[in-house]
Amino acid sequence: MLGIDYFFWIAAIIVLYTYIGYGLLLYLLVKIKEKRHPVQPLYLQKPPPTATLLIAAYNEEDIVDLKMENCNRLNYPKGKLNIVWVTDGSTDNTNLKLAEYPEITVLHVPERKGKTAALNRGMQYIHTPFTVFTDANTMLNQEAIREILTPFSDPVVGCVAGEKRIVVEDKDNAAAGGEGFYWRYESKLKSWDSRLYSTVGAAGELFAIRTSLFKTMPEDTLLDDFVLSMSIASQGYKIAYRDAAYAIESASADIGNEQKRKVRIAAGGLQAIWRLLPLLNIFRHGILSFQYISHRVLRWSITPVLLFLLFPLNILLVSLRPEQTGYMILLVLQSLFYLMAIGGSILQRRHIKVKILFIPYYFVFMNLNVIKAFFYLQKHKGTGAWEKAKRKQ
Repeated sequence: MLGIDYFFWIAAIIVLYTYIGYGLLLYLLVKIKEKRHPVQPLYLQKPPPTATLLIAAYNEEDIVDLKMENCNRLNYPKGKLNIVWVTDGSTDNTNLKLAEYPEITVLHVPERKGKTAALNRGMQYIHTPFTVFTDANTMLNQEAIREILTPFSDPVVGCVAGEKRIVVEDKDNAAAGGEGFYWRYESKLKSWDSRLYSTVGAAGELFAIRTSLFKTMPEDTLLDDFVLSMSIASQGYKIAYRDAAYAIESASADIGNEQKRKVRIAAGGLQAIWRLLPLLNIFRHGILSFQYISHRVLRWSITPVLLFLLFPLNILLVSLRPEQTGYMILLVLQSLFYLMAIGGSILQRRHIKVKILFIPYYFVFMNLNVIKAFFYLQKHKGTGAWEKAKRKQ
Protein backbone atom coordinates (compact mmCIF):
# COMPACT_ATOMS: atom_id res chain seq x y z
CA MET A 1 0.00 0.00 0.00
CA LEU A 2 3.05 2.28 -0.02
CA GLY A 3 2.07 3.18 -3.59
CA ILE A 4 -0.86 5.19 -2.22
CA ASP A 5 1.51 7.19 0.00
CA TYR A 6 3.79 7.95 -2.91
CA PHE A 7 0.91 8.96 -5.17
CA PHE A 8 -0.56 11.21 -2.47
CA TRP A 9 2.69 13.05 -1.88
CA ILE A 10 3.48 13.39 -5.59
CA ALA A 11 -0.02 14.80 -6.16
CA ALA A 12 0.35 17.17 -3.19
CA ILE A 13 3.73 18.42 -4.45
CA ILE A 14 2.35 19.07 -7.96
CA VAL A 15 -0.65 20.97 -6.56
CA LEU A 16 1.50 23.08 -4.23
CA TYR A 17 4.04 23.77 -6.98
CA THR A 18 1.35 24.82 -9.47
CA TYR A 19 -0.39 27.32 -7.22
CA ILE A 20 2.33 28.46 -4.81
CA GLY A 21 5.73 26.97 -5.56
CA TYR A 22 6.08 28.24 -9.11
CA GLY A 23 5.33 31.81 -8.04
CA LEU A 24 7.93 31.65 -5.27
CA LEU A 25 10.54 30.06 -7.54
CA LEU A 26 9.81 32.59 -10.28
CA TYR A 27 10.23 35.50 -7.87
CA LEU A 28 13.57 34.10 -6.67
CA LEU A 29 14.87 33.52 -10.21
CA VAL A 30 13.87 37.05 -11.25
CA LYS A 31 15.71 38.58 -8.29
CA ILE A 32 18.86 36.58 -9.07
CA LYS A 33 18.74 37.52 -12.75
CA GLU A 34 18.14 41.23 -12.16
CA LYS A 35 20.89 41.42 -9.58
CA ARG A 36 23.33 40.13 -12.18
CA HIS A 37 21.81 42.00 -15.13
CA PRO A 38 19.94 45.19 -14.12
CA VAL A 39 16.92 46.00 -16.29
CA GLN A 40 17.55 48.64 -18.95
CA PRO A 41 14.70 51.09 -19.68
CA LEU A 42 12.99 50.96 -23.06
CA TYR A 43 11.75 53.92 -25.08
CA LEU A 44 9.13 54.30 -27.79
CA GLN A 45 10.55 54.35 -31.30
CA LYS A 46 11.02 57.79 -32.86
CA PRO A 47 9.02 58.75 -34.77
CA PRO A 48 6.19 56.72 -33.16
CA PRO A 49 5.26 53.82 -35.46
CA THR A 50 1.95 53.51 -37.25
CA ALA A 51 -0.35 50.94 -35.67
CA THR A 52 -3.87 49.56 -35.99
CA LEU A 53 -6.27 49.12 -33.10
CA LEU A 54 -8.37 46.06 -33.98
CA ILE A 55 -11.66 45.58 -32.13
CA ALA A 56 -13.69 42.40 -32.63
CA ALA A 57 -17.38 42.84 -31.81
CA TYR A 58 -20.56 40.81 -31.70
CA ASN A 59 -23.81 42.55 -30.66
CA GLU A 60 -22.12 45.42 -28.83
CA GLU A 61 -24.58 48.26 -29.55
CA ASP A 62 -24.71 49.26 -25.87
CA ILE A 63 -20.96 49.82 -25.67
CA VAL A 64 -20.02 51.29 -29.08
CA ASP A 65 -20.29 54.97 -28.09
CA LEU A 66 -18.41 54.47 -24.84
CA LYS A 67 -15.68 52.48 -26.59
CA MET A 68 -15.28 55.09 -29.33
CA GLU A 69 -15.09 57.84 -26.74
CA ASN A 70 -12.34 55.85 -25.07
CA CYS A 71 -10.52 55.36 -28.39
CA ASN A 72 -10.66 59.07 -29.17
CA ARG A 73 -9.04 59.88 -25.83
CA LEU A 74 -6.00 57.69 -26.48
CA ASN A 75 -2.81 59.74 -26.44
CA TYR A 76 -1.17 58.80 -29.73
CA PRO A 77 -0.15 61.05 -32.66
CA LYS A 78 -2.99 61.87 -35.01
CA GLY A 79 -2.85 59.84 -38.21
CA LYS A 80 -0.61 57.21 -36.62
CA LEU A 81 -3.39 55.01 -35.21
CA ASN A 82 -5.96 53.33 -37.45
CA ILE A 83 -9.10 52.01 -35.77
CA VAL A 84 -10.71 48.92 -37.29
CA TRP A 85 -13.83 47.16 -36.04
CA VAL A 86 -14.49 43.65 -37.29
CA THR A 87 -18.08 42.62 -36.59
CA ASP A 88 -19.04 39.00 -36.73
CA GLY A 89 -22.71 38.36 -37.43
CA SER A 90 -24.06 41.13 -35.20
CA THR A 91 -27.87 41.14 -35.23
CA ASP A 92 -28.41 44.31 -33.18
CA ASN A 93 -27.60 47.94 -34.03
CA THR A 94 -23.82 47.61 -33.64
CA ASN A 95 -23.15 48.47 -37.29
CA LEU A 96 -25.62 51.37 -37.34
CA LYS A 97 -23.83 52.81 -34.32
CA LEU A 98 -20.42 52.36 -35.93
CA ALA A 99 -21.63 54.10 -39.10
CA GLU A 100 -21.75 57.30 -37.05
CA TYR A 101 -17.94 57.29 -36.92
CA PRO A 102 -16.64 57.82 -40.50
CA GLU A 103 -13.02 57.97 -39.32
CA ILE A 104 -12.95 54.22 -38.56
CA THR A 105 -12.98 51.13 -40.76
CA VAL A 106 -15.75 48.57 -40.21
CA LEU A 107 -15.39 45.05 -41.60
CA HIS A 108 -18.74 43.28 -41.33
CA VAL A 109 -20.14 39.97 -42.53
CA PRO A 110 -23.65 38.75 -41.63
CA GLU A 111 -22.60 35.19 -40.86
CA ARG A 112 -21.43 34.46 -37.32
CA LYS A 113 -18.41 32.18 -37.18
CA GLY A 114 -16.83 33.32 -33.90
CA LYS A 115 -14.11 35.71 -32.79
CA THR A 116 -11.17 33.77 -34.21
CA ALA A 117 -12.70 33.73 -37.70
CA ALA A 118 -13.37 37.46 -37.39
CA LEU A 119 -9.75 38.16 -36.43
CA ASN A 120 -8.45 36.03 -39.29
CA ARG A 121 -10.65 38.02 -41.68
CA GLY A 122 -9.75 41.38 -40.20
CA MET A 123 -6.00 40.82 -40.28
CA GLN A 124 -6.12 40.48 -44.08
CA TYR A 125 -6.80 44.22 -44.28
CA ILE A 126 -4.15 45.40 -41.83
CA HIS A 127 -0.83 46.62 -43.23
CA THR A 128 0.62 48.67 -40.38
CA PRO A 129 3.76 47.20 -38.75
CA PHE A 130 1.98 46.71 -35.42
CA THR A 131 -1.52 45.57 -34.49
CA VAL A 132 -3.08 46.21 -31.09
CA PHE A 133 -5.97 43.94 -30.12
CA THR A 134 -8.66 44.90 -27.64
CA ASP A 135 -12.22 43.88 -26.78
CA ALA A 136 -15.21 46.14 -27.32
CA ASN A 137 -16.25 46.00 -23.66
CA THR A 138 -12.88 47.01 -22.18
CA MET A 139 -11.60 50.55 -21.71
CA LEU A 140 -7.94 51.44 -22.21
CA ASN A 141 -5.90 53.94 -20.24
CA GLN A 142 -4.94 57.10 -22.11
CA GLU A 143 -1.30 56.08 -22.63
CA ALA A 144 -2.09 52.46 -23.53
CA ILE A 145 -0.99 52.57 -27.18
CA ARG A 146 2.28 54.38 -26.47
CA GLU A 147 3.09 52.04 -23.61
CA ILE A 148 2.20 48.77 -25.32
CA LEU A 149 4.29 49.66 -28.39
CA THR A 150 7.37 50.68 -26.39
CA PRO A 151 8.81 47.14 -25.82
CA PHE A 152 8.94 46.59 -29.59
CA SER A 153 12.08 48.74 -29.60
CA ASP A 154 13.70 45.42 -28.63
CA PRO A 155 13.79 43.39 -31.89
CA VAL A 156 13.42 40.08 -30.03
CA VAL A 157 9.97 41.11 -28.75
CA GLY A 158 7.22 39.82 -31.03
CA CYS A 159 4.22 40.37 -28.78
CA VAL A 160 3.38 42.62 -25.84
CA ALA A 161 0.75 41.74 -23.26
CA GLY A 162 -1.06 44.57 -21.51
CA GLU A 163 -2.49 44.32 -18.02
CA LYS A 164 -6.08 43.36 -17.38
CA ARG A 165 -7.78 45.09 -14.45
CA ILE A 166 -11.14 44.08 -13.03
CA VAL A 167 -13.33 46.75 -11.47
CA VAL A 168 -14.38 45.45 -8.04
CA GLU A 169 -16.64 47.44 -5.78
CA ASP A 170 -17.34 46.83 -2.10
CA LYS A 171 -20.88 45.72 -2.86
CA ASP A 172 -19.83 43.19 -5.50
CA ASN A 173 -20.46 39.47 -5.20
CA ALA A 174 -18.04 36.54 -4.91
CA ALA A 175 -17.67 36.36 -8.68
CA ALA A 176 -16.35 39.92 -8.76
CA GLY A 177 -14.22 39.60 -5.64
CA GLY A 178 -12.71 36.29 -6.70
CA GLU A 179 -12.10 37.40 -10.28
CA GLY A 180 -10.45 40.61 -9.11
CA PHE A 181 -8.11 38.76 -6.75
CA TYR A 182 -7.29 36.15 -9.41
CA TRP A 183 -6.28 38.79 -11.97
CA ARG A 184 -4.11 40.69 -9.50
CA TYR A 185 -2.22 37.46 -8.77
CA GLU A 186 -2.11 36.53 -12.45
CA SER A 187 -0.76 39.96 -13.38
CA LYS A 188 2.07 39.57 -10.89
CA LEU A 189 3.01 36.18 -12.36
CA LYS A 190 2.92 37.62 -15.88
CA SER A 191 5.24 40.42 -14.84
CA TRP A 192 7.73 38.01 -13.26
CA ASP A 193 7.51 35.68 -16.28
CA SER A 194 8.36 38.57 -18.57
CA ARG A 195 11.26 39.70 -16.40
CA LEU A 196 12.69 36.18 -16.31
CA TYR A 197 12.29 35.48 -20.03
CA SER A 198 8.82 35.71 -21.61
CA THR A 199 5.23 36.19 -20.48
CA VAL A 200 3.24 33.00 -21.08
CA GLY A 201 0.40 34.18 -23.29
CA ALA A 202 -1.52 37.43 -23.65
CA ALA A 203 -5.10 38.29 -22.70
CA GLY A 204 -7.42 39.48 -25.46
CA GLU A 205 -8.47 42.58 -23.52
CA LEU A 206 -5.21 44.23 -24.60
CA PHE A 207 -2.16 42.94 -26.44
CA ALA A 208 -0.08 43.86 -29.47
CA ILE A 209 1.94 41.99 -32.08
CA ARG A 210 4.26 42.62 -34.97
CA THR A 211 1.71 42.31 -37.78
CA SER A 212 4.11 40.30 -39.93
CA LEU A 213 4.13 37.52 -37.32
CA PHE A 214 0.38 36.87 -37.48
CA LYS A 215 -0.58 33.38 -38.60
CA THR A 216 -4.11 32.37 -39.51
CA MET A 217 -5.64 30.28 -36.73
CA PRO A 218 -8.16 27.41 -37.03
CA GLU A 219 -11.62 29.00 -36.79
CA ASP A 220 -12.67 26.77 -33.89
CA THR A 221 -9.87 28.15 -31.70
CA LEU A 222 -11.37 29.08 -28.33
CA LEU A 223 -8.43 31.06 -26.89
CA ASP A 224 -7.37 33.09 -29.90
CA ASP A 225 -5.32 35.53 -27.78
CA PHE A 226 -3.34 32.78 -26.07
CA VAL A 227 -2.77 30.66 -29.19
CA LEU A 228 -1.75 33.67 -31.29
CA SER A 229 0.68 35.06 -28.71
CA MET A 230 2.23 31.67 -27.92
CA SER A 231 2.60 30.80 -31.60
CA ILE A 232 4.69 33.96 -31.89
CA ALA A 233 6.74 32.88 -28.86
CA SER A 234 7.27 29.46 -30.47
CA GLN A 235 8.96 31.26 -33.39
CA GLY A 236 11.72 32.42 -31.04
CA TYR A 237 10.28 35.81 -30.09
CA LYS A 238 9.51 36.96 -26.55
CA ILE A 239 6.20 38.15 -25.13
CA ALA A 240 6.85 41.27 -23.07
CA TYR A 241 4.54 42.44 -20.29
CA ARG A 242 3.63 46.10 -19.94
CA ASP A 243 1.55 46.94 -16.88
CA ALA A 244 1.56 50.64 -17.80
CA ALA A 245 -0.77 49.67 -20.67
CA TYR A 246 -3.94 48.34 -19.17
CA ALA A 247 -7.53 47.48 -20.00
CA ILE A 248 -10.29 48.01 -17.47
CA GLU A 249 -13.18 45.56 -17.50
CA SER A 250 -16.23 45.06 -15.33
CA ALA A 251 -16.51 41.82 -13.39
CA SER A 252 -18.91 39.08 -14.47
CA ALA A 253 -22.52 39.94 -13.72
CA ASP A 254 -22.89 36.90 -11.47
CA ILE A 255 -21.31 33.56 -10.68
CA GLY A 256 -23.25 31.82 -13.47
CA ASN A 257 -21.74 34.09 -16.12
CA GLU A 258 -18.33 33.77 -14.52
CA GLN A 259 -18.68 29.99 -14.79
CA LYS A 260 -19.37 30.30 -18.53
CA ARG A 261 -16.15 32.25 -18.94
CA LYS A 262 -13.99 29.98 -16.84
CA VAL A 263 -15.23 26.77 -18.45
CA ARG A 264 -14.64 28.18 -21.94
CA ILE A 265 -11.18 29.49 -21.00
CA ALA A 266 -10.19 26.15 -19.46
CA ALA A 267 -11.53 24.30 -22.53
CA GLY A 268 -9.52 26.65 -24.71
CA GLY A 269 -6.49 25.90 -22.57
CA LEU A 270 -6.90 22.17 -23.09
CA GLN A 271 -7.31 22.77 -26.81
CA ALA A 272 -4.22 24.98 -26.85
CA ILE A 273 -2.07 22.36 -25.13
CA TRP A 274 -2.73 19.99 -28.01
CA ARG A 275 -2.28 22.62 -30.72
CA LEU A 276 0.91 23.97 -29.18
CA LEU A 277 2.33 20.53 -28.49
CA PRO A 278 5.88 21.39 -29.71
CA LEU A 279 6.15 23.96 -26.88
CA LEU A 280 6.28 21.09 -24.40
CA ASN A 281 9.71 20.16 -25.77
CA ILE A 282 11.96 21.70 -23.13
CA PHE A 283 15.08 20.63 -25.05
CA ARG A 284 14.01 22.84 -27.97
CA HIS A 285 12.34 25.77 -26.22
CA GLY A 286 14.22 25.69 -22.92
CA ILE A 287 13.06 28.26 -20.38
CA LEU A 288 9.90 29.08 -22.38
CA SER A 289 8.77 25.45 -22.06
CA PHE A 290 9.54 25.51 -18.33
CA GLN A 291 7.40 28.63 -17.90
CA TYR A 292 4.62 27.34 -20.15
CA ILE A 293 4.34 23.99 -18.37
CA SER A 294 4.57 25.52 -14.89
CA HIS A 295 2.23 28.46 -15.43
CA ARG A 296 -0.33 27.06 -17.86
CA VAL A 297 -0.18 23.38 -18.76
CA LEU A 298 -0.37 22.06 -15.19
CA ARG A 299 -3.30 24.39 -14.35
CA TRP A 300 -5.25 23.31 -17.41
CA SER A 301 -4.62 19.59 -17.21
CA ILE A 302 -3.56 17.33 -14.34
CA THR A 303 -3.39 19.68 -11.35
CA PRO A 304 -7.18 20.19 -10.87
CA VAL A 305 -7.69 16.42 -11.10
CA LEU A 306 -4.97 15.78 -8.53
CA LEU A 307 -6.36 18.53 -6.29
CA PHE A 308 -9.73 16.83 -5.96
CA LEU A 309 -8.12 13.39 -5.54
CA LEU A 310 -6.14 14.57 -2.52
CA PHE A 311 -9.17 14.62 -0.20
CA PRO A 312 -10.39 11.01 -0.74
CA LEU A 313 -6.78 9.80 -0.76
CA ASN A 314 -6.23 11.58 2.54
CA ILE A 315 -9.29 9.86 4.06
CA LEU A 316 -8.00 6.50 2.84
CA LEU A 317 -4.54 7.11 4.29
CA VAL A 318 -5.99 8.14 7.67
CA SER A 319 -7.91 4.86 7.81
CA LEU A 320 -4.84 2.85 6.75
CA ARG A 321 -2.30 4.75 8.88
CA PRO A 322 -4.17 5.87 12.05
CA GLU A 323 -0.88 6.04 13.92
CA GLN A 324 0.52 8.72 11.58
CA THR A 325 -0.89 11.99 12.90
CA GLY A 326 0.47 13.95 9.94
CA TYR A 327 -2.21 12.51 7.67
CA MET A 328 -4.92 13.44 10.20
CA ILE A 329 -3.63 17.02 10.42
CA LEU A 330 -3.67 17.31 6.63
CA LEU A 331 -7.22 15.94 6.51
CA VAL A 332 -8.38 18.50 9.07
CA LEU A 333 -6.75 21.32 7.10
CA GLN A 334 -8.30 20.13 3.85
CA SER A 335 -11.70 19.81 5.55
CA LEU A 336 -11.48 23.34 6.90
CA PHE A 337 -10.54 24.69 3.48
CA TYR A 338 -13.48 22.99 1.76
CA LEU A 339 -15.85 24.08 4.53
CA MET A 340 -14.75 27.67 3.92
CA ALA A 341 -15.35 27.18 0.20
CA ILE A 342 -18.83 25.79 0.86
CA GLY A 343 -19.52 28.67 3.21
CA GLY A 344 -18.45 31.12 0.52
CA SER A 345 -20.76 29.41 -1.97
CA ILE A 346 -23.75 29.63 0.38
CA LEU A 347 -23.11 33.26 1.24
CA GLN A 348 -22.66 34.39 -2.36
CA ARG A 349 -26.05 32.89 -3.25
CA ARG A 350 -27.55 35.01 -0.48
CA HIS A 351 -25.56 38.05 -1.62
CA ILE A 352 -23.70 38.23 1.67
CA LYS A 353 -20.12 39.45 1.32
CA VAL A 354 -17.41 37.83 3.46
CA LYS A 355 -14.08 38.55 1.77
CA ILE A 356 -12.12 35.89 3.65
CA LEU A 357 -14.29 33.23 2.00
CA PHE A 358 -13.90 34.61 -1.54
CA ILE A 359 -10.50 33.06 -2.10
CA PRO A 360 -11.19 29.41 -1.10
CA TYR A 361 -14.58 29.51 -2.82
CA TYR A 362 -13.21 30.99 -6.06
CA PHE A 363 -10.22 28.64 -6.01
CA VAL A 364 -12.44 25.55 -5.81
CA PHE A 365 -14.84 27.11 -8.32
CA MET A 366 -12.04 27.66 -10.88
CA ASN A 367 -10.71 24.14 -10.57
CA LEU A 368 -14.17 22.59 -10.86
CA ASN A 369 -14.60 24.51 -14.10
CA VAL A 370 -11.44 22.92 -15.49
CA ILE A 371 -13.03 19.50 -14.92
CA LYS A 372 -16.20 20.71 -16.69
CA ALA A 373 -14.03 22.00 -19.53
CA PHE A 374 -13.21 18.46 -20.65
CA PHE A 375 -16.90 17.96 -21.49
CA TYR A 376 -17.35 21.48 -22.92
CA LEU A 377 -14.54 20.88 -25.39
CA GLN A 378 -16.21 17.74 -26.71
CA LYS A 379 -19.60 19.43 -26.97
CA HIS A 380 -18.30 22.50 -28.84
CA LYS A 381 -15.79 20.74 -31.07
CA GLY A 382 -15.55 22.34 -34.51
CA THR A 383 -17.00 25.75 -33.68
CA GLY A 384 -15.45 28.97 -32.47
CA ALA A 385 -18.77 30.70 -31.78
CA TRP A 386 -19.74 30.73 -28.13
CA GLU A 387 -22.32 32.35 -25.89
CA LYS A 388 -21.03 35.58 -24.40
CA ALA A 389 -20.91 35.92 -20.63
CA LYS A 390 -22.59 39.03 -19.27
CA ARG A 391 -20.58 41.67 -17.45
CA LYS A 392 -21.70 44.08 -14.74
CA GLN A 393 -23.00 47.36 -16.13
